[in-house]
Amino acid sequence: MKNVRGKVILGSIIHSTNRGKVEFLKNALLMINADGKVSDLLESSSPNYSKILNQSKSSNSLYEILDHQYILPGFTDLHIHAPQWPQLGNALDVPLEVWLQKYTFPLEAKYQDENFARIVYSDLVSSLLSAGTTTAVYYGTIHQKANQILADICLNMGQRAIIGKVVMDNPEECPGYYRDSSTNEALDGTSEFVNYVRNNPKNSDNRVDVAITPRFIPSCTDEALYELGKLAQRHSTYVQTHCSESDWEHNYVINRCGKSDTEALMDYGLLNRSTILAHANFISENDMELIKDKGAGIAHCPLSNFFFSDAVFPLRRALEKGLRVGLGTDIAGGPSMSILDIGRSAIISSNALESGVNTIVSRDLRGCVDSRIDFNDAFHLATKGGAEVLNIPTGSFEKDNFFDAILIDTEIDNARIAIQSNADSDEDLIQKIIMLATRSNILKTWVDGLIV
Repeated sequence: MKNVRGKVILGSIIHSTNRGKVEFLKNALLMINADGKVSDLLESSSPNYSKILNQSKSSNSLYEILDHQYILPGFTDLHIHAPQWPQLGNALDVPLEVWLQKYTFPLEAKYQDENFARIVYSDLVSSLLSAGTTTAVYYGTIHQKANQILADICLNMGQRAIIGKVVMDNPEECPGYYRDSSTNEALDGTSEFVNYVRNNPKNSDNRVDVAITPRFIPSCTDEALYELGKLAQRHSTYVQTHCSESDWEHNYVINRCGKSDTEALMDYGLLNRSTILAHANFISENDMELIKDKGAGIAHCPLSNFFFSDAVFPLRRALEKGLRVGLGTDIAGGPSMSILDIGRSAIISSNALESGVNTIVSRDLRGCVDSRIDFNDAFHLATKGGAEVLNIPTGSFEKDNFFDAILIDTEIDNARIAIQSNADSDEDLIQKIIMLATRSNILKTWVDGLIV
């Protein structure tokens, strides 16, 4: 079975509609309409269950999955540096400010070569889809044509995506070989890219959209930041940028602007309901209140934070304050392209924050109490949490949501997940899939009910 539009899926369905609880529905009927949206989800105890099951069998519209297979929502990755794909797993040995200048900017400068961009981006998008990432938020480069190529590839391959032309016009922080030649060029290029994506004839369903993308405050002049805020409002686009990622970046903004990243972004007109703040490790209580008040979302990147931030984002505190948070791989700051890995890293980092790591300090003083999350929260962040940051109706199988989904098989050779039917509870099974599943366990990926 390739596409499931107009089909009824019979089998085990796993999703999360609210933080803190993952639902496991056995022998459920998941109904997909002709537009690729969920029309209903029936448990086996539902009054209409037998009627719908028999109708779908007689009309040959039933898609039955095996007992060791499970339908999960597709994953949302809120923070990907698309041009850094060739760098994944490399260059993790220096601080962020050195990493950018020594490794990353030279690599990103290569995307003036359109053929190079096409080869890399094709591999990136297909790899992410096979890993279950149905919605991806990408930082591009300063190169207009390369960004257009990335948008075209997402459209051709069927991935839901938000893409930004990176703005880097500050000569004090950006190398001469890799920066916008002027502020006007940066702004014009951003506007042109918005028009290219939104007027693309292949994008009639708006599956690909644009984010105004100041890389971060250090890379941009004040003029560019103010004007980008106006552009975002004028075009009603997303905004994405880095926020208080590391000591260096956080303190740079305080020294330059006399205020925190969050406060500065608000003053630039870049903090709103469509803003995605990457990292946010060093945000204060006041910053959290501003982010909540403006409705902005946070891309939590726990794996890359270990390498480049020397900090752990206070995830549970942010969630309990009501902030909208999803997950990001931060390719290539984190050496994994799997949102499942990132969910596991979120659990580990929250445990480390609660328990502390300095053995010289006594246990009762070592950590930050009430910081840890569990697999339920990690799953929600990977699916519906990320989708909610983007205001996109996906990430769960609620009525009228897009059917963006993956098929997990626990009995794949060399990637078998040992499920003991006589010993494992439903919760055990869910936890094993979340903690143990790999790219090999993902047999199919759908976006809008279409196989991708």
